[in-house]
Amino acid sequence: MKIHIREIDHVVIRVADLESITRFYCDVLGCSVEKEQRDLGLIQLRAGRSLIDLLKVGAKIDRPDSCTPGEGRNMDHLCLRVEGFDGEALKAHLQERGARIGELGVRYGADGFGPSLYLFDPEGNMVELKGPPEGAV
Repeated sequence: MKIHIREIDHVVIRVADLESITRFYCDVLGCSVEKEQRDLGLIQLRAGRSLIDLLKVGAKIDRPDSCTPGEGRNMDHLCLRVEGFDGEALKAHLQERGARIGELGVRYGADGFGPSLYLFDPEGNMVELKGPPEGAV
């Protein structure tokens, strides 16, 4: 099996001040608010075809082992949109190569809700492999 990466779907950045960072990305860089999930501490911004997710440090879905913002290690994970997504085949392929696998599930990305699989690189960085949106042909 060969993984075919189409593009970066989204990047998640951990932030201390959700409001000021949202203003920066929207007012300075020209992004727009795509989706707000304040109960999760998450604001998703549209950046062209991709998303930039801003995650409040300490929020419900923040990873407890992530570092403090400002220390240069505040990206939560990188998401890669893949073609021909088959969750079980991807898991088998990655496990054969010694990758540490996370959760397989349905998550929201740049094209809407669709299947995704979390895994970790050798240094513990989380990567998400994202399939096509639900209902896509």
